[in-house]
Amino acid sequence: MAKNYESEITQFLKKYKTEHPDTEMRQREGRARLWDKNIDPEFQEGFRASRVPQKPYVYQAD
Repeated sequence: MAKNYESEITQFLKKYKTEHPDTEMRQREGRARLWDKNIDPEFQEGFRASRVPQKPYVYQAD
């Protein structure tokens, strides 16, 4: 493949980012809203303590 080759998708993304310069900022805001959260260790430990072990085959009748 030629070193100067750019796919249509790459060309589209570059064009889109030049036309919409706030795209990366909005992406970071969305990531922070959904994924970048501080986890409380005590809260997390409560989840681990209340966990019930799963049987090897969950659909087997007792």
